[in-house]
Amino acid sequence: MPKYAIGIDFGTLSGRAVLADTADGRVIATAEMAYPHAVLDRCLPDGTPLPQGWALQHPQDYMDVLDRVLPELAQAADPADIAAIGIDCTSATVLPVRADGTPLCFTPEFAGNPHAWCMMWKHHGGQEQARRMTETAIRRKEPWLSRYGDIVNAEWMFPKLLQVLEEAPQVYDAMAHYIEAMDWIIWQMTGSHVRTDACLGYKALYAGQFPSKEYFGELNPAFANVVEEKLGGTILPLGARAGNLTEAAAKRWGLQPGIAVASGNIDAHVCLPAAGIDGAGELLAIIGTSSCYIMNGDRVTTVPGMSGVVEGGVLPGLAAYEAGQSCVGDSFAWFEQNCVSHSVALAAQEKGMPVQKYLTELAAALQPGESGLMALDWFNGNRSVLADADLTGLILGMTLQTRPEEIYRALLESTAYGARAIVDSYRENGVRIEKFLAGGGIPQKNPLMMQIYADVLNMDIHVSAQTQGAALGSAIYGAVAAGIWPDAAEGARRMGSGICAVYHPVAENVRIYEKLYQEFKTLHDYFGRGANNVMKRLKAIREN
Repeated sequence: MPKYAIGIDFGTLSGRAVLADTADGRVIATAEMAYPHAVLDRCLPDGTPLPQGWALQHPQDYMDVLDRVLPELAQAADPADIAAIGIDCTSATVLPVRADGTPLCFTPEFAGNPHAWCMMWKHHGGQEQARRMTETAIRRKEPWLSRYGDIVNAEWMFPKLLQVLEEAPQVYDAMAHYIEAMDWIIWQMTGSHVRTDACLGYKALYAGQFPSKEYFGELNPAFANVVEEKLGGTILPLGARAGNLTEAAAKRWGLQPGIAVASGNIDAHVCLPAAGIDGAGELLAIIGTSSCYIMNGDRVTTVPGMSGVVEGGVLPGLAAYEAGQSCVGDSFAWFEQNCVSHSVALAAQEKGMPVQKYLTELAAALQPGESGLMALDWFNGNRSVLADADLTGLILGMTLQTRPEEIYRALLESTAYGARAIVDSYRENGVRIEKFLAGGGIPQKNPLMMQIYADVLNMDIHVSAQTQGAALGSAIYGAVAAGIWPDAAEGARRMGSGICAVYHPVAENVRIYEKLYQEFKTLHDYFGRGANNVMKRLKAIREN
């Protein structure tokens, strides 16, 4: 039997791929490519400026990744031994296409129109539409709203599509389909236009059916038939065979035609089986530029501010909960690029260290609370539990004696406080959390950050040993699609990775951080729950 599966993870800034042994998950080869266009948040490639809060990508970058990574992996094994391909992508990352799958941004007519491009997961241009969607759902007492923490998030599909309709109706009229990037990529590989029910469940308000025409029509009469007119495609479950690699695609990438291609998945979600999680009660935080918190529960329950809960959303027979933070590593990078003095950069260079590693070394010498600083992790809005993209970041307590490493540590701590807010919300609403695992690039690189998380959460933090968790997770779903394993739970047991480190809470640190977290909660509620909307007023002044 063929024994290898390829998993490809299309992230925020790059595509990463693995060739994995389906017997034990051992990674045989890896390949990676940064997107040539990265994130388009200031202007289009032709110079067309973008408004504040926009975040777009170039669909050609995804194809360039396939052209780079698949031939590399094909050379690492006999192509006849490669049974399947699975992919994941950031979500909702969506684009308008013609009936044949051609992105509108590829056409001369729409190349200069920002609404015709691929709107990333962190595109917040549809915040006004999301607000109206929430208010309308509350007024109509829509039963589906409770599955999303009673809030529609601007990062999801329908707020973005409604934004296109209302701001660029010519783009809306010209598109045949509004499609997730993962589904578009699969279409290019197999010729099959399909969608995944779990992804629709989290990002498109789907639970066997979409909201009613009456609901959509109340938002905008031209939006009433949006599902029939703009979605399309066969809806498949996770781990289903979306199609087979076409002969043209196989020739292009040096693979065998007919290889099983699995239905698409969300990047953070596939990390769960990759970490070896096959049941309920274990929360996995995938920590990178942003963070996604995904876990399985025994049942569906309502958690205010959660990003969604879907039955079978990751593993069969279990309810999968999602929450997240919109800005984690992004805030550290922002600080490095915009706020670090020349003397700090020079000192790091003299030590032969990256700036952030040098700042981490200095910050590790500080005691909890020593800096007198407190930060809110809202530099890219708040995804959970407030679900408000109009909130902004805050650093409080600075003096003329404040040093760069103190601010850097406050940013690290702010993300731990945000994680605590999510965990507390789950527990307060009856979701069992017995174990906290951390995956992604940062947990293996920054021991200080993981110790802070352990102290703030007062929990052991288990760091996943897998460096390419999303890509391995996609390979697991590929193996399921090829019939090698019956489901993702069995794939997790066979192919999932172990733990490389465990961080234990330090009692004295826990005591201090408990005091600091209570201050965080005060600021969180004051600025985030309407007592003082100064952040939104300042944003409105800036935009006007």
